[in-house]
Amino acid sequence: MSTNDTGQGHWPEGYARVVLDSVDSTMAEAARRAGALDRPTWIMAHSQTAGRGRRGRAWVAPKGNLNATLIFKPEATAAEAARRSFLAANALYAALAIYVPAVKLSLKWPNDVLLSGGKVAGILLESSGQGRFVDWLSIGFGVNLAQVPDGVTGASFPPISLKSAGGWDVDPADFLATLADAYATQEDKLAHFGFTRIRQDWLRHAARLGEVITARTGRQDITGIFDTIDDDGNLVLITGTGPCAVSAADVFF
Repeated sequence: MSTNDTGQGHWPEGYARVVLDSVDSTMAEAARRAGALDRPTWIMAHSQTAGRGRRGRAWVAPKGNLNATLIFKPEATAAEAARRSFLAANALYAALAIYVPAVKLSLKWPNDVLLSGGKVAGILLESSGQGRFVDWLSIGFGVNLAQVPDGVTGASFPPISLKSAGGWDVDPADFLATLADAYATQEDKLAHFGFTRIRQDWLRHAARLGEVITARTGRQDITGIFDTIDDDGNLVLITGTGPCAVSAADVFF
């Protein structure tokens, strides 16, 4: 089953929506549809058989959780496209704050949302293109609305669901509408105020800002005070040898 429409109510103008019963992953489905895009399109699936997260990790989404990808063609370089992870995080924060007290939420660099210290949502970006601008950009959203995945042990940030944390019981399609509207607002902010405003909004909700954290790059662990993110979206730590900008890492605290 599939629907393709622009939605009702507060569904943002100019965005299409596709809802599928089941798919391997919404990111894979987005890539398959990239060539036929005529406007930004949200793809949601009630179930995924091969969902994935950052660095090829599996993403398991029990029934009642959100699996969705936004695919569009921004006029953006690869670096500019990558910075949209912060727009996505801001939008997720705003959407979740409708259903749970905002004081329980925080944003973990580079692309996770924490709820009461546990991981409630993750973001994955993929793009394609060899020219100055990317041909397309996909932003994947996985949100634990109703349940947490089974079998996750030893996680530094154990999964948590919106429902288990005392949040509202929300249908994935309804949450998608809230998220899509919030994301469209972020794109408007980017167009009018630039990335500086996006960065400021993200930092206001950043987890452990001003505290000691560790960034694990795969080659080394870098520990320092979380000072800021720079204009490229890099994590800036103040270490014993001075400021250090980290472009990609897993963060622990």
